[in-house]
Amino acid sequence: MASPNLSEIVTTTLRERSGRLADNVTQNSALLYKMKDRGKVRPFSGGRTIVEEISYAENGAYKRYQGYETLDISPSDVITAAEFEIKQAAVAVSISGLETLQNAGRNAIIDLFESRIQNAEDTMMNNISSDIYSDGTADGGKQIGGLQALVSDVGTGTVGGINSTTYPFWQNAIYDFSAEAVTPGVDTIQTAMNTLYLRTKRNADVPDLWVADDTYFQYYWSSLQQIQRLTDDKMASAGFQNLEFMGAPVVPDGGVGGDAPTNHMYALNCKYLHYRPHKDRNFVPIGGERFSTNQDAIVKLIGWAGNMTVSNRSLQGVIVA
Repeated sequence: MASPNLSEIVTTTLRERSGRLADNVTQNSALLYKMKDRGKVRPFSGGRTIVEEISYAENGAYKRYQGYETLDISPSDVITAAEFEIKQAAVAVSISGLETLQNAGRNAIIDLFESRIQNAEDTMMNNISSDIYSDGTADGGKQIGGLQALVSDVGTGTVGGINSTTYPFWQNAIYDFSAEAVTPGVDTIQTAMNTLYLRTKRNADVPDLWVADDTYFQYYWSSLQQIQRLTDDKMASAGFQNLEFMGAPVVPDGGVGGDAPTNHMYALNCKYLHYRPHKDRNFVPIGGERFSTNQDAIVKLIGWAGNMTVSNRSLQGVIVA
């Protein structure tokens, strides 16, 4: 049986790295980076679901009046809530009894675990970064409900328990090249972006991040003259190469292992998008010792729980073909 001291060494090592991993995940994605910058990485402490309150209508008691005219003091039903399931993910780090003997001493064990922990962290980080673009259907619906669910290609769907066909205020904006009878390309991408910008603008509330796959980013990049190629310095200093459109960064999230879905560009208002990890399950070791009952080995799990949420779909948009 593996040494009991090994469990303490592994757990301590994982705990020392868990905070860094949680921070690195937000630095690994332009979307999560922007959400963190806007204070929309919001851990929750518990509950059956993750709840986002929604102001979906104006107060009906507004009235223009003169002098002693009677005012309308009737209550208005203007607040509802969207509920999102708590999703879970984990990755295992293991070591056998033979490896423990071969790597005697605390420092040697940590050295052995360093590469395995790094691999486990990279696995978690890459999968969470990928899942935030998902439609939430993988593994029987156990996946995070990402952008393809929150900002759907057709604009409708049930999100957070609210059916947007029944409640149109909950539909996101779209620009569909096919529906517009327009061919996607260098000459048409800016028209699509202009149109979607206006469909997602509400007074001073405008998209503050555009995320695209390689194809649509290349269309936009090629459509610009050199003098127009402005960038967002804050995003660039964080490692995200970008252009600008109407003052907002335009970021490619394609490339090798890229996560943005093919032939998609999102116009996002990150004020209303939220990354909601559980405060006690944000890339931390799960549980105590896990010794195999019939093997000379020990396993430790790095766990995460939470979801992506949205509190205003009408101010989010997507360009599709």
